[in-house]
Amino acid sequence: MQMDVSMGSVLASLLVVLVSTLLIRAVVLLVWRPYAVTRWFRGQGVRGPGYKFFVGSLPVVKRMKAAGSEIVLDIGSHDYIPIVQPHYRKWVTNYGKTFLYWFGAVPTICLADVSLVKQVLAERTGLFSKNYMNANLEALLGMGLILANGEDWKRHRKVVHPAFELDKLKAMSAVMAACAEKMMQQWQSQIRQGSNRQAEIELSSEFTALLSDVIAHTGFGSSYKEGNEVFVALRKLQELAFSTAHDIPVPGPLTNLKLPRSTSDLQALKLDRKVKRMLMRIIQGRLAEKGAKGYGDDLLGLMLQARALEKERHKMLTTQEIIDECKTFFFAGQDTTSLLLTWTMFLLSTNPEWQQKLRDEVLRECGDAVPTPDMVNKLKLVNMVLLETLRLYNPVAYIRRAAGSDIQIGSIRVPKGTLLAIPIALLHRDRDVWGHDADEFNPMRFQNGVSKATPNHPNALLAFSQGPRACIGQNFAMLQARVAIAMILQRFSFTLSPKYVHAPKEMITLVPKFGLPVILRNLHQ
Repeated sequence: MQMDVSMGSVLASLLVVLVSTLLIRAVVLLVWRPYAVTRWFRGQGVRGPGYKFFVGSLPVVKRMKAAGSEIVLDIGSHDYIPIVQPHYRKWVTNYGKTFLYWFGAVPTICLADVSLVKQVLAERTGLFSKNYMNANLEALLGMGLILANGEDWKRHRKVVHPAFELDKLKAMSAVMAACAEKMMQQWQSQIRQGSNRQAEIELSSEFTALLSDVIAHTGFGSSYKEGNEVFVALRKLQELAFSTAHDIPVPGPLTNLKLPRSTSDLQALKLDRKVKRMLMRIIQGRLAEKGAKGYGDDLLGLMLQARALEKERHKMLTTQEIIDECKTFFFAGQDTTSLLLTWTMFLLSTNPEWQQKLRDEVLRECGDAVPTPDMVNKLKLVNMVLLETLRLYNPVAYIRRAAGSDIQIGSIRVPKGTLLAIPIALLHRDRDVWGHDADEFNPMRFQNGVSKATPNHPNALLAFSQGPRACIGQNFAMLQARVAIAMILQRFSFTLSPKYVHAPKEMITLVPKFGLPVILRNLHQ
């Protein structure tokens, strides 16, 4: 009996120590550290909205974004910041281009100064790692090239990079042309069946389907039907990732506690397992064909070849890492290019003089032939319009990094663990950088290339990020977009449908909230 009492006392004491330790840790993370960090930055002249216990600035962000979600813009307005980033605009106005806010209890410095952003993105030693603090985003993209850091990122890039070399891109452009031809034949059929020799077609979903087909073939050699199952599941994961993007994060040292999962986390886990099973079927199918056809020279084939080398000599990519890269390419490759096409068609629909300029250029350089990489590389005006589209309607509205150590950014000392928010959409509208017409559609600003598009800030376009972590697929995206736009201009004229409602919406990427209905007409009856 006495032993039981003694054991109970020991357990009670241990429980008191454990609870006390957790409470002390929580007080340090949720009270003392925010107070100390706020004083640290205030001493350097960096201000911002005050810290609220545990929740930080997130409730304010959610309220402003909820109010912005009701806004509908005029067709001629490209300023969707009040919808997508109202908090950044307000706080830049109140506190300047560099300010402190709180992602829960995590200090976050917003860098709306392009010179500071370029310093962060150009850093090559890995001090600024990617950290989005969103498990559902990791489920969506996997820990592939977009989210991997350090040595893992270097290994992944070494394997994936050959898939985007020039000869591979040329082969991919032929796939794009074939898939686009099939899509446009369907458009022509709808026009013939429509009244007044025209048809209203919702282009956002059309381009999503087009790029799904292209990615499935160029990346994995699979049919559209097989790849489409993956895309559908990833789209649901995208919705979950966005819906939890501003949830209050658990402070770092407490993340190891087995806390209850939310409903959205459980849904994401279920979808993630489903995506992995589908991708494993594609991988196993390729392995089964290996004897007769080899691994193949597409992205999946290159990764499987690297895994074979790993077993023989050194570590390259595990099966799980191959799955992660598949997820990255499936989602990022499809979403960025399809949205670039969508917003380019919106801008050309609302700027008929530019539509005609581009058509004249396409017909001069390509005639009625299927555009090849050599042909589309001569389409200077098309390229200028695509770059201006990326400036005004970049698929990714902001990116984030984390300081891996205490570091100096400009004149500011930033402590380790601080998040760095880079609001691309806001930076692309900075009149101090882009001039008085920063909110206007003006492709001529790119007539001398990206490096000279702004008078005092070379290479201010952040569409594909910059530095060593710049998007590896940017040449793929631009080539595919040039081919598709050229083929459309060869065959069709187009205007916005009266049904179109201009309300850009952030869903991890920037999408038209109500789609893009466009009136298409055949140029050649």
